[in-house]
Amino acid sequence: MTLPDIQHINHIAREAGEAILRVYAQDFDVQEKADNSPLTQADMASHRLIEKELQQFTPEIPVLSEESAAIPYAERRRWRRYWLIDPLDGTREFVKRNGEFTVNIALIDDGYPVLGVVHAPVTGVTYFGDVAAGAFRQDGDEAPRRIQVTRPCASPVRVAGSRSHAGDSLAAFLSKLPEHEMVSMGSSLKLCLVAEGKADIYPRLGPTSEWDTAAAQAVVEAAGGQVTDTDLQRLRYNQKDSLLNPYFLVFGDSSIDWKAFL
Repeated sequence: MTLPDIQHINHIAREAGEAILRVYAQDFDVQEKADNSPLTQADMASHRLIEKELQQFTPEIPVLSEESAAIPYAERRRWRRYWLIDPLDGTREFVKRNGEFTVNIALIDDGYPVLGVVHAPVTGVTYFGDVAAGAFRQDGDEAPRRIQVTRPCASPVRVAGSRSHAGDSLAAFLSKLPEHEMVSMGSSLKLCLVAEGKADIYPRLGPTSEWDTAAAQAVVEAAGGQVTDTDLQRLRYNQKDSLLNPYFLVFGDSSIDWKAFL
């Protein structure tokens, strides 16, 4: 499988991050999208930049963004390979100004993410990975360093959780776990915590969309981890009209039956 140059995708994600930060540094208007998540000027600025750059870089590969989600499934279902992007993942974190939002760019091939870049503009940290080269974390302009999941699982179990989306389903899951500790983080950075071995499990028992997870799934899988539905089947993309994900689990140690805690 021939993959596009991931360093070029990193560059696009960083450029989009800079566009976001130009808005982040000033007062910004918050509008409402159909799903009531905040839509900011930064979201659209990032979307336009990424879409333009990808169309120039790989004109033969279509682009699906959170901001272009109206593309009908009758058209999408014919795509074997496409870019799936979230120009600003963690809009709630953006509005709260806690810095835990990201730019997500993934390449989907035959329903699975094979390359992913997750860039956090405020910290300058970029996680990236692909099926061929493995997974990496790059802090600003420092040299990238290889990352991998923790196996065997740590004790106590480190559970990645959301600052914005804690709920009853997660509480029930936690009540069945042995000794554990929570690691709170926003946006797709929770999946990246598992990828770099700083968390053991991230149970997402609430609604997400495909663009929320694809890039980070590529990083997790390149780091040796798994992203599965609650039946432990690998999360797949563009298989139906709806772009909503099922509930899912992200973990590094596959010797543990994580499904038993549901």
